[in-house]
Amino acid sequence: MTDLTGKVALVTGGARGIGRAICEAMAAAGAKVAVADLNLAEATETAEAINGMALEMDVTQFDAIARRVAEIEARFGGIDILVNNAGIFNMASIDKVTPEDYRRQYDVNVGGTLFACQAVVPTMKKRGGGSIINFSSQAGRRGEPNIAIYCSTKAAVISVTQSLALELAADNIRVNAVAPGVIDTPMWDVVDAQFAQYENKPKGQKKREVGDAVPLGRMGDPRDVADPCVFLASDAARYITAQTLNVDGGNWMS
Repeated sequence: MTDLTGKVALVTGGARGIGRAICEAMAAAGAKVAVADLNLAEATETAEAINGMALEMDVTQFDAIARRVAEIEARFGGIDILVNNAGIFNMASIDKVTPEDYRRQYDVNVGGTLFACQAVVPTMKKRGGGSIINFSSQAGRRGEPNIAIYCSTKAAVISVTQSLALELAADNIRVNAVAPGVIDTPMWDVVDAQFAQYENKPKGQKKREVGDAVPLGRMGDPRDVADPCVFLASDAARYITAQTLNVDGGNWMS
């Protein structure tokens, strides 16, 4: 039921971490995968490993997203699955929040999600439907100190997901989101360093603390997030839309 043979997937931020794990899992399930990332060299490495297509993509350049979608259509015939994984994180206490940081996080995390959806909807309609998977976070479920911008962007992704799911249901396009918890990726080393600054802790301590606090007793692995994405993209999830799936080891219950 989670066979993706014959499907075409576009994964933004697909070069490494969770994105790469999603690309690998979808390719293993039979999909043809377009790996889109700011870092073309890393995207190419991932694409070569799964016999996919590499694309340089800045999700804040909305016209460029449409051009990249056209390139995928030309090579693979269309797109059935979109995974909006590209995202950025930054901490700032309220006295240090800047308009530039505000705009950048919203442009990437919310705008990039919305306009990537806009770009793929026409090709999904032509193919009779599709599955869109947006990336929220456990930070989108609750507020956290010094992360007001990031938390609010991820809450906005949940709202965008619900609205688009209702709008596109008649076109057989399902729109869901995943809300990962603490996942052991290179990004978490960046997050840990920022927490060290704001909480006056040695580097590595915050990462250990959050892993120990997870009810399942560990930080997640990227594959822990990739497998649910394959499920949501597949016919096994054919009656699921407008939902946000927590993938966090029990950190948040809803």
